[in-house]
Amino acid sequence: MSNNVDINRVLMEIRAFKPQPNTMQPLNGSDAIGRDSVQGVGNTQNVNGPRFNELLEHAVNKVNDVQQASGATQKAYINGDPNVGITDVMIASQKAGVAFDSAMTVRNRFVEAYKDIMSMPV
Repeated sequence: MSNNVDINRVLMEIRAFKPQPNTMQPLNGSDAIGRDSVQGVGNTQNVNGPRFNELLEHAVNKVNDVQQASGATQKAYINGDPNVGITDVMIASQKAGVAFDSAMTVRNRFVEAYKDIMSMPV
């Protein structure tokens, strides 16, 4: 009976972690990354929303927070905390792994895009 409860709990937590559609909602009528529509190549525009560096910093901090939480869960389990089970440790570890893999994928694509832009003839 205990195994069924643990399995159901694990499945519920995995389903809750599943990415939700439309998580990148426009900010204040701007596009998904927080900038107004571009009116021309040489025009200066005001940005009404977070800048790219702020978004990047927030994403890196979020990955770090998930990894820190995973480490804290592991330490609590090792120290014998009765409120932390092995399923909690495994789920936290998987969340940290997925977050890190996602961050690395975004970084790799960003580097590829940068290389493509730098190799364009002027």
